[in-house]
Amino acid sequence: MKTIFSFLPRLSSALLLAATSAAGTAAPVSTAPGLDWPSYRGPNGDGVTKAKLGKIWDKAGPTQVWKVEATNGFSSMAVSGGVAVTLVTRDHEGSGTEHCVALDAATGKELWAVPLKLAKYQGGGDSGTGDNKGGDGPRSTPTLSDGKVYVYGSNLDLYCFDAKTGKEVWSKDVTGDYKGKNISWSNATSPIVEGDLVIVGGGGKGAAFLAFDKERGTLKWKEGDDTITHATPTAATLLGERQVIFFMKSGLTAVSPKNGKILWQQPYKFNVSTAASPVVFENIVYCSAGYGVGSAAYEVKKSGSNYETSELWRVEGDGLNNHWSTPVVHGGHLYGMFSFKKYGDGPVKCVDIRTGKELWSKEGFGPGNVILSNDKLLALSDKGELVIIEAKPDAYTELARADVLEGKCWSTPTLAGGFIFARSTKEAACFAVAP
Repeated sequence: MKTIFSFLPRLSSALLLAATSAAGTAAPVSTAPGLDWPSYRGPNGDGVTKAKLGKIWDKAGPTQVWKVEATNGFSSMAVSGGVAVTLVTRDHEGSGTEHCVALDAATGKELWAVPLKLAKYQGGGDSGTGDNKGGDGPRSTPTLSDGKVYVYGSNLDLYCFDAKTGKEVWSKDVTGDYKGKNISWSNATSPIVEGDLVIVGGGGKGAAFLAFDKERGTLKWKEGDDTITHATPTAATLLGERQVIFFMKSGLTAVSPKNGKILWQQPYKFNVSTAASPVVFENIVYCSAGYGVGSAAYEVKKSGSNYETSELWRVEGDGLNNHWSTPVVHGGHLYGMFSFKKYGDGPVKCVDIRTGKELWSKEGFGPGNVILSNDKLLALSDKGELVIIEAKPDAYTELARADVLEGKCWSTPTLAGGFIFARSTKEAACFAVAP
């Protein structure tokens, strides 16, 4: 572990990320709102954070604060309240079992680990390096909110744990209680916390969309007949109304978080698997899928209380699409990994969300993920490289690159305050980028 002597930024929710002294102790840091990363795609569920990449590292790479083993999984890391959480597969009573693991965000020390259910994924790739499949493991990411951890496991099991102790507060079996039917490769969606609700998809007839009281676990509403995909829903304010947009097998469906009312629907082709989340910009919703499906953008309009959608553009096939790598949007431009099964070498691209026009492309990333910090992209390639890129449409401009993780990275990097958290199928690590 490297010794860090630096000024540290203010972090949110009493985040205990701190300078690590030569003796290995960590000092708590005062906090400011909006700088943690409490869920799969950040504080707003859109891959965007106000936290700054304050330091562009040199050839030596970012300063490593800690690195620990993180066995088998494509789950990303959520960070808030001094805790970093993710899902892994470990042995439990002689069987491979999903575990929710909580680490001290300052030191990487394991605080607790709770076994969930047996890990069965119907095959998601072996651990070989030739095709970069990376091995199996949980794909969902926990959500942190008000001292609780919410987990939606591969078996459609929804849990609420105490973030400090790992003690179960409540749990739901969506398969047993709401006739949920799992899908090939099992559930990969992450739970959405919206106000006092935890929202997931996956129930059976009349319960495709489910909302539970986040404190007690009581059912607040259920709605719809549809089948989930691997795409985590996106919560956004669209045309002045808060809504949760699901990417289901039938296509896009927006529901009101107040009562589950379906606000609008847009049919979209499904083939094998849909895994990238919808992306919202103004009144435009972008969606994409692999297996020859392609990408499209839809304009959403509202007249009174009625919504309607119209297609702005569509590109079929695997030339311009996202497999599971959800892009971010900045200034009307999509930035992200656009490729299908181009492991190790698929490109990062910039695409105009209004027209679908590709503005630039850079190979060498594979199906990793990007997030946005102000006008900079933080990319995690599938082979474990952290890359900082200018979020500008005129040209690809790389500011820094470092190889930081072993194993395969199909997860999303996390920026909390002045610290990057990232994981692979083998490791989880924290890097300091504070000024």
